[in-house]
Amino acid sequence: MAFKTEADGEVADRDEWFYVPTVGVGPLRFGMTVDEVVEAAGVFGRTKVGDGVRDHAIFSPTRKVELHRRGAAAPSPPAVTAYVSQAVGLFCIAADAVHGPQVTYDGLRLVGRDLAQLENDAIAYAEATNALLRYTPEGYAAPGDPGVLIRGQLVGQVLRSRPLFMVTRDGAYTEWDSMPSEEYLANGRSTA
Repeated sequence: MAFKTEADGEVADRDEWFYVPTVGVGPLRFGMTVDEVVEAAGVFGRTKVGDGVRDHAIFSPTRKVELHRRGAAAPSPPAVTAYVSQAVGLFCIAADAVHGPQVTYDGLRLVGRDLAQLENDAIAYAEATNALLRYTPEGYAAPGDPGVLIRGQLVGQVLRSRPLFMVTRDGAYTEWDSMPSEEYLANGRSTA
């Protein structure tokens, strides 16, 4: 069942990636090494590999792989940021609200949406399919899948959806506990 809104027209030129719970998004699969992420991302565009912030001693070192769309002006913000833990491999895939590919969850578009409209559509989806609905601690609505965390990204004057697709890492109890510290900064950071 696909839910369409006026906001869908804003993302017509985006690549379409598919999310499969606990497996991955688009060409990226949870558990991949940094080299495997770079190789898989080659079809999308160019990559940049760096170290993730290490502010939690309980987690193994994390590498950050930024994927930039082919043909995007340099420098441009990454369309996708992949986080790869030394212990578990790829565990988090973040789609940029402006530059990222469109990812749907059973027809519900998740990337670059006005957060209020996404909440309305997520509620309608949950009611129509008798599915669960989840809210982040910040109050952002998402499908009931624990592997989907919706973050807010300020684009102009509007908070847009920046979804994270995740599995747990390094003994964390939940995906929320596993979230890279850099993604806490995405909330309210202007990328436009």
